[in-house]
Amino acid sequence: MSWDIVVFNSKQKINAVEEVDEALLVDIDFNAILEQHFFSITCDKNHRTIKGENYIIDYYTHEEPVSNTIFHLYGEPALFELIRIAKIYNWQIFDTSLGEMLDLEYPEKNGYDDFQNYLKQVLKGEKN
Repeated sequence: MSWDIVVFNSKQKINAVEEVDEALLVDIDFNAILEQHFFSITCDKNHRTIKGENYIIDYYTHEEPVSNTIFHLYGEPALFELIRIAKIYNWQIFDTSLGEMLDLEYPEKNGYDDFQNYLKQVLKGEKN
């Protein structure tokens, strides 16, 4: 199971996903940007995998530019790699485990521990 985040490219400062103004979302090619920052991206049709030290980032490309996309993360360092890029392009990140937008200046407040606890409960349930 992955820890999922959604990355937004918006002219609006998004405080909560419920407040997103779609008119201020800006379509981009996330994959083209990521290819500029990661040099070993594995491709399988529209599926992409980035493997780094102690992390994996999985995502899917889109036929057209989009304003937001979901990333499937394995390992907390994956988040910090995406935050590094998000700061360059003014992207904003919604953490599905935390249920809120991340503060990129204080990324240590994220949903990784919540996700790990959820995963332990799921795995414990499978053993019973």
